Amino acid sequence: MGEKLTTARSKTDWLLPICAVILTGLGLVTMNSFEGSNQYFARQLLWLIISLCVFMLARRGDWRFLRVSGVAASLYAVAAGLLILLFAVGHVVKGAQSWFSFGFLAFEPSELANLALIVVLAKYFSRRHIEIANIRHILVSGIYALILFVTVALQPDLGGAIIIFLIWLGMVLASGISRTHLFAVLALVVVAFTALWFVGFHEYQRQRVMTFLNPLTDVRGAGYNAFQSTIAVGSGELFGKGIGYGTQSKLRFLPEYQTDFMFAAFAEEWGFIGVILVFGLFGLLFWRLLVAASRGATNFEMLFTLGVLFYLAAHFALHTGINLGLLPVTGTTIPFMSYGGSHLLLEFLALGIVSGMGAYGNATNREQYSQEFSGGYER
Repeated sequence: MGEKLTTARSKTDWLLPICAVILTGLGLVTMNSFEGSNQYFARQLLWLIISLCVFMLARRGDWRFLRVSGVAASLYAVAAGLLILLFAVGHVVKGAQSWFSFGFLAFEPSELANLALIVVLAKYFSRRHIEIANIRHILVSGIYALILFVTVALQPDLGGAIIIFLIWLGMVLASGISRTHLFAVLALVVVAFTALWFVGFHEYQRQRVMTFLNPLTDVRGAGYNAFQSTIAVGSGELFGKGIGYGTQSKLRFLPEYQTDFMFAAFAEEWGFIGVILVFGLFGLLFWRLLVAASRGATNFEMLFTLGVLFYLAAHFALHTGINLGLLPVTGTTIPFMSYGGSHLLLEFLALGIVSGMGAYGNATNREQYSQEFSGGYER
């Protein structure tokens, strides 16, 4: 068995980490161009090295133990517990109590919560995919997501809460939800949003939504970030202003250019050609994840890989949509490119787990491995 795993690992889909490293490199170049002290560049470079080490270790792991119900439940409980603990000892950054601060190091547990949710839902639906037509399973899975959604939304971190919802929605759809139940889910979303509007949202969050609907009403206030972002993207034109010549980011007109508006800062300097490059790299990454999902040894591996795809795609879609003025500003990073160690580490870990799962699953031996390990790992 060890020989089979070693042989499979030698066939790791290296396009996954290569795309991730190139995207991180593009983010690093952009950070280095607009930050005079290079503090973001140096820190992110260190996190990239650490994340690559994590990926290499993860791709060599045997992740079948995640199929065990107790392991999935424990991981979920730890993630939920950390989110709740934030309300007692969390560090407040720009109004959101989303971080544990350890002096020189900060950790954002919502990223771990995303991974935990993917594991729990992959485990839940892998055992019940035949019964997915029963709405009870949709409601139960929704409770798993709702607990994390509420704790993140109350921080308040609306962007992180939306990511959790999109992961759940994507995995429910991948599991084969009926059309009737889909409409029921959408109705629940409308009800939940209405409740959040009147009870959960802060005034500034409601103002962001209203400004999105009519962005020119308050370009010096709530609409400032979105307005400056669209200026940055548009001013890049075809070939961009050149690395280091992005005036919106370099002169600090564009806020949070290293995180929430990294795409706009990049587009200003690299132009439409650079945007096509980024979209192409993400497209290649998502395609390889789809291929990896199709080769999963069991339904769990397939659903987990799809969950990782939804996690990355949700971040990408929200971030670019916000930066292009297509969505309200919610404070969401773009995978690999934005500054931050927590999300970069978890993103490379997720890719490493997917690569490790590929060591014991492909299109030809899926059924063989499913039968061989069903007794020890499908509890």
